Amino acid sequence: MKYSWIDTEILQKPGVTKDLQAEWNWIRYHIGGKMFAAVCLDDATGKPVYITCKLDPAEGDFLRRQYEDIIPGYYMNKVHWNSVKADGNVPDALLRDMHCCGRCWKNLIGWCWAASAKRNSARCWKEKRKMPFGYKKEYKEFYLPPKKPQIITVPAMNFAAVQGKGDPNDPAGEYKAALELLYGIAFTIKMSYKGSHKMDGYFEYVVPPLEGLWHQPGAEGVDFSNKETFIWTSMIRLPEFVTRAEFDWAVQEATAKKKKNFSKVEFFTYDEGLCVQCMHIGSYDTEPETLRQLDAFAAEQGYCPDFSDTRFHHEIYLGDPRRTAPEKLKTVLRHPIRRMK
Repeated sequence: MKYSWIDTEILQKPGVTKDLQAEWNWIRYHIGGKMFAAVCLDDATGKPVYITCKLDPAEGDFLRRQYEDIIPGYYMNKVHWNSVKADGNVPDALLRDMHCCGRCWKNLIGWCWAASAKRNSARCWKEKRKMPFGYKKEYKEFYLPPKKPQIITVPAMNFAAVQGKGDPNDPAGEYKAALELLYGIAFTIKMSYKGSHKMDGYFEYVVPPLEGLWHQPGAEGVDFSNKETFIWTSMIRLPEFVTRAEFDWAVQEATAKKKKNFSKVEFFTYDEGLCVQCMHIGSYDTEPETLRQLDAFAAEQGYCPDFSDTRFHHEIYLGDPRRTAPEKLKTVLRHPIRRMK
């Protein structure tokens, strides 16, 4: 196997044990009885075929796009587990970081010494997990509002953004292509610490959720029955350490690595200001009723809509429609408002 150091480096970690799952022909590595990595052996030759570990779903998806030798987990949950071909070309440094020798092992919340130690709780200890910064968790007022509408003032934020027009549900439309460009830049920035380019003030973080600004010519708000006339800005929030210069670097880096033109992705500052917002739970097609309640609440509080060339209907998507039932999707809905005269 190319990565012959795997077994030695994993077992150097405190509390790690391994076994052979004969039925699967897998060498499994555990902490506190929980598997966090495995080497999958070929039934005929006994040689390693895959090295498997668990990653954050977004990071795993990104790495699969970057390296053809990283695939969805072999005989494992395809969302959280990832498998690296044992004879592939994934750099050793990356494999060390993504597998048990780095991130996977560190992400375990805690472990106990052994079966005998478990009988004596004084000998059990936990390793505190160093969590990446999560914008949804730290800024709940912007990303996790209640279902009941509320008035809020949203400060200026920087985004990676792509502008376009047309029905977002059109499989051959601009919207789908825009999302690929956006996530390409978002993860180029997120994963930059793995390369030689170092961003001043960088901290590990979870990529914020996808957002969208929507409007239509001559319409107050949005007309969901006429989606082909949508003019939209699809965007992902940028961490505070990302300057315009660093953003330009990310565009150039993604263009060079992916052999794709990322020039449509812009550094965009949006100063949203006074708004009314709430959480919508359900299909995107049922948003109009929630929006009526949103606008009615604003009116009761003495506010009216304030749509303009710079203030738009705003949505933040907290669910993945590919994996979530329509009735369970969560979307933050936000409208610009002003005091009634």
